[in-house]
Amino acid sequence: MSSLLLIHGPNLNLLGTREPEIYGSDSLEDINARMRLIAESSGHELFSFQSNHEGALVDRIQQAAGEGICHILINPAAYTHTSVALRDALLAVGIPFTEIHLSNPHSREEFRHHSFLSDIAQGVVVGFGPQSYDVALTGIINALAHH
Repeated sequence: MSSLLLIHGPNLNLLGTREPEIYGSDSLEDINARMRLIAESSGHELFSFQSNHEGALVDRIQQAAGEGICHILINPAAYTHTSVALRDALLAVGIPFTEIHLSNPHSREEFRHHSFLSDIAQGVVVGFGPQSYDVALTGIINALAHH
């Protein structure tokens, strides 16, 4: 059994009500519950964390290093385009991670086209709404099964 950590960045606590035409109607708890079920059905455990505060996200990534977390799934939301701190934290802990986005940042405003994380991520899943999480988790579970 592997331990996985799902991290949600700023404003994702508003899922289900925030611009549902872009982000879908699933709430954050809907997504977390579905991800826990997928992980558990494959013999893994999944922890989730959301914060609107960059420092809290950095702290949680650093904490993961001492918890035996083998993979991080992260939707850094707006911090994707601004946070060298998240990048540095992920590099510092050395835990493989997958970057997730509900929308396709490349089809949105120009400032959303650059990610500070994509080039160091094991994988990037974008544009499938709440199912982006499912796709990422399924890929990670399959990769873990072949190690």
